[in-house]
Amino acid sequence: MELPDLKDDPYLKVLRPLAEAYLAFWRADSRHVRSMRLTPSQFDVIVTLGDTNGLTCSELSSQTLVTKGTLTGVLDRLARKGLIRRETVAEDRRRTKIRLTEKGDALFRKVFAAHIAFLRPFFERALSQQEAETARTLLFRIRDSFQEGD
Repeated sequence: MELPDLKDDPYLKVLRPLAEAYLAFWRADSRHVRSMRLTPSQFDVIVTLGDTNGLTCSELSSQTLVTKGTLTGVLDRLARKGLIRRETVAEDRRRTKIRLTEKGDALFRKVFAAHIAFLRPFFERALSQQEAETARTLLFRIRDSFQEGD
């Protein structure tokens, strides 16, 4: 099989900038989240639970970037900090609903607003509002294309 020429392949030319953009975002994002004394996984769970009446573990797993294997440990640590509580679902006692406590909700409101304020300037420097919408659409199309094979 012949190796593709990176200079001529428009699709291969997307790979490095996409990976570099993700890594640059991840480094800045993680550093800021950790400055708020949370791990990225804890932050993800807290902001996903924010402004909800709680979610089951299955729902949390599908709506966060936290793997199922990691989720239990993250929830245990958040519960020890008094940020979440587990409740049995009345209709199905095998299921557990995870909710933010008052302390967790207060933290959600504080850290989510602070994190959005931290991230917004990076995007505003790089993209107009219209370009941001276009980028979002294109990124979803790329994601969906990779997920079709799953």
